[in-house]
Amino acid sequence: MDVITRPADDLTDEQREWQMKARRFAREEIRPISLARDAIEGPGAAWDWEIIRKGSQLGFRTAVVPKEWGGHAIDFVTQALVMAELAKGDSAISKAFSQNWKWGHLIAGACTNEQKERFLRPFVADDTCVLGFGGTEPNAGSDNRYPPEDDPRAGMRLGAERRGDEWILNGEKTFIANGGVGRLFFVGARTDPDVPVTEGTTVFMVPVGTPGFRIGKVFNKAGWRFYQNAELVFENARLPHANVLGEVNGGTRARQKGGVAEFNDFELACNALGVCEDACESALARAKSERRGGKPLLDQQGVQMKLSEMHMLTEALRSFVMRIAREIDRGTHDPVNVVLLMNYSSDVIQRVSTLNLRIHGAAGGVTNTHAEKLVRDAIIWTHLAGDTSQRLKVIRRLARRAGAAGRGY
Repeated sequence: MDVITRPADDLTDEQREWQMKARRFAREEIRPISLARDAIEGPGAAWDWEIIRKGSQLGFRTAVVPKEWGGHAIDFVTQALVMAELAKGDSAISKAFSQNWKWGHLIAGACTNEQKERFLRPFVADDTCVLGFGGTEPNAGSDNRYPPEDDPRAGMRLGAERRGDEWILNGEKTFIANGGVGRLFFVGARTDPDVPVTEGTTVFMVPVGTPGFRIGKVFNKAGWRFYQNAELVFENARLPHANVLGEVNGGTRARQKGGVAEFNDFELACNALGVCEDACESALARAKSERRGGKPLLDQQGVQMKLSEMHMLTEALRSFVMRIAREIDRGTHDPVNVVLLMNYSSDVIQRVSTLNLRIHGAAGGVTNTHAEKLVRDAIIWTHLAGDTSQRLKVIRRLARRAGAAGRGY
């Protein structure tokens, strides 16, 4: 069964072409290397430039860049299809490509033409150029996204001080995506420490090679081992004022203009869909081929119930993902629902990958099996883009709407 493509009657020829291209790449290029790359010991060693080059040449790295700047400008329905298909090959490799889409949206939405010439054109031209964002710090994670109101002490503390036409950055970021392999990082820094983080931060574009900027520790992770996360260290790092994205103290507005938070949640839900689809196919194949007492596992009621739950949850996630994708394309989506989509995907991927492991039994629990890898990758969702409990603060927006409606506004 192919949940991702059902129903597909309303897909355009272009959308179907991108989907099939991603499916072939996942099957022929990603899946054959997935377990082997995942099993490599040592942080940072699992990364493979060859798969990045191959995917880049097919457009997977620059898929959302506007066509006038050399990209493909695929819509959100197509983005959902591609991310899910790539994740069926390997969730971490899919994220290594789509991580660039987030910042492709930001560059297109918030950069000046001069900045696009300096940063976007080289990104498009170089198959090995990947991007990252420096937000999380050792003492500031979820509170960067949902900070306590009116508390200047909450949120990121990496400082930026202007000296003439330069900015001097000091501090540290941690667990940063594409750290150690990225060529350009968008870094949030406090340019006014006396106001809340939503009002006193600025986003800087920091190329690798910037004086005073270096990569620190690369983290060794249980899941998503291909996908790199590292420390970014700033010791009197010097940047020209021309590298400010948007306005000084306007970092929050710049990220909103680029739709960063919304895309982040949407992206992760699409990736989770691919993992769940992969787990469903894997579990069904196991249940049909493995025999107990002379009968296939599929004849056991307990196994049937597990498979039914897996497919039910995956189908519900697929419907939610595709609904949001279409609404974003039409400009009718509710940002609250995008957050809820991310939370739902986090719950579903944990449950579906665990049920798959149970169907595989002892064979699935052995290290470096496919079923075991899916569980380890799914664990990552518990703390992506803030944890589930933190993201549920979005319910405050619904309460405020209800209150406003009750007052007749």
